Amino acid sequence: MKISSAAKAFVAALAAGAGVAATAVQDGTFTTGEAVTTVLTVLGALGITYAVPNRPAAEDRVAPGRGL
Repeated sequence: MKISSAAKAFVAALAAGAGVAATAVQDGTFTTGEAVTTVLTVLGALGITYAVPNRPAAEDRVAPGRGL
């Protein structure tokens, strides 16, 4: 199954943002600092995950010892 880099990045950003937001509202308030942290976490996860290339599919990889 192939998953695009953009789809992988959006899911990672959603997961990171949800985790930070859930932690931030534990005390019942959502401050400006917590909002900035949430936004930076989402952007960071989106950018880093998009920049890391997907691993090639099993049929595209070269087996060790079998050359190119």
